[in-house]
Amino acid sequence: MNERPRQSLAGLWNISFGFFGIQIGFALQNANMSRVFQTLGSSIEQLPALWIAAPLTGLLVQPIIGHLSDTTWLGRLGRRRPYFLSGAVLAALALLAMPLAQPLLFAAVMLWVLDASLNISMEPFRAFVGDMLCKDQHSVGYAVQTAFIGAGAVVGSIFPNILEYFGVSNAAPAGALPATVTVSFWFGGIALFGSVLWTVVTTREYSPAEMAAFDGPPSNDDGATIRLLAARGYGACAAWIAAGLVVAASVSRFGLHKEMYLLAGLLAAYGVASSIAIGLAKRGRKASMLGHIVGDFAGMPPLMKKLALVQFFTWSALFIMWTNTGPVVAQYVFDAPRGDSPRFQEAGQWVDVLFGTYNAVAAVAALTLLPFLAKRIGAARTHVVGLLCGTAGYASFLVLRDAHALLLSEIGIGIAWASILAMPYAILASHLPQRKLGIYMGLFNVFVVVPQLLVATVMGSIMQAFFPGDPIWTMAFAAVVMALAAVAMLRVVEPA
Repeated sequence: MNERPRQSLAGLWNISFGFFGIQIGFALQNANMSRVFQTLGSSIEQLPALWIAAPLTGLLVQPIIGHLSDTTWLGRLGRRRPYFLSGAVLAALALLAMPLAQPLLFAAVMLWVLDASLNISMEPFRAFVGDMLCKDQHSVGYAVQTAFIGAGAVVGSIFPNILEYFGVSNAAPAGALPATVTVSFWFGGIALFGSVLWTVVTTREYSPAEMAAFDGPPSNDDGATIRLLAARGYGACAAWIAAGLVVAASVSRFGLHKEMYLLAGLLAAYGVASSIAIGLAKRGRKASMLGHIVGDFAGMPPLMKKLALVQFFTWSALFIMWTNTGPVVAQYVFDAPRGDSPRFQEAGQWVDVLFGTYNAVAAVAALTLLPFLAKRIGAARTHVVGLLCGTAGYASFLVLRDAHALLLSEIGIGIAWASILAMPYAILASHLPQRKLGIYMGLFNVFVVVPQLLVATVMGSIMQAFFPGDPIWTMAFAAVVMALAAVAMLRVVEPA
């Protein structure tokens, strides 16, 4: 087998530049959607339910897109790039339409469309790095990708502040969005499409014949998947369905939020889907997309399973931060708990600065601190250090009440964010079958999405029951969960 050619700095740039625009879109979404929802009349308790579209979309979209991109070849357009481009077009349109979202329901629908489109573009980018780089460039490739993610997030986070500095109004008319937010979403749509188009135009993917020369002839993955599924029983399927029914019954029994029904439906749906895939395999049917997804999920390599637990805790903490930093800063730092308060929009602008800060730290750490640590203590232990930095950053929100002091919190969070975006993917890309990298990266994203969905469905009930009107305790939850991620990471040992 041949080794992939080493990429120059320009090649590394072109491979990952599209992520710059994708992350501008994510940054505008993460930093402003709680603000948008509250401006349009949402209460703090309603935020998790309104945000639920984002993780649900990723859960459904990424494994499907991962499988499809593994099996696609459209000639000159390639394998992954068709998905970059189609997702970018849809996401740009969603960003252009978002400022027109006057009714709260329409804003929630636009969030769903935007997140689905961003996921269509984003998922193949993770596998694209593995496709294009030799193994000893995986770490630097994901570091460059992380740097673009950080840079794009900085631009998306601070752009409303830049507009206000140049005289664009940050005042929100009754039931409408400030002009700073409106123009920022429009700018984000244009920047996203342009950066993804750059990657599409400046890169050439390896053909199926070239991939076979690098990785060896294709194996009988369909046969392996069918045998794996056919050997399984239906007990686990019944357990998933039963778990869904228990959650559904608990909603009315304990007065939980209605969005818990969605979690119940997903648990039961996975049980049903698994039983269908197993039944088809036992009858000798050729593996379908459903069979591939269920079979590969059940047959994840042990290393991936250990990293999946780390991801579960990590992204639970991140989602708590994204949905609650705005309300926490508004209430405890700016004394503006209500969306109709004049100081509330000032708090929203400062949250943009905070999010921009941690992303700027991440961009620098990805190219300096992380490679330095990884070379000396390994990628796994480097990730432990990063997660502990994030734990300290979240915990500091419990004691800091000065807006500028919170910038120190964001330094720890930024180091953690850089590690989260680089280290797990670099470890996986070097130790997973290359021809199935898309589906495995998509399935790995399940453990990014499920915790967000769990937080979106459960956190509102917890806060309403134990801490009504006191969102600062969400940051305590985030700190504890991130610490659990660091402990789980200690179990991960990189293969030689």
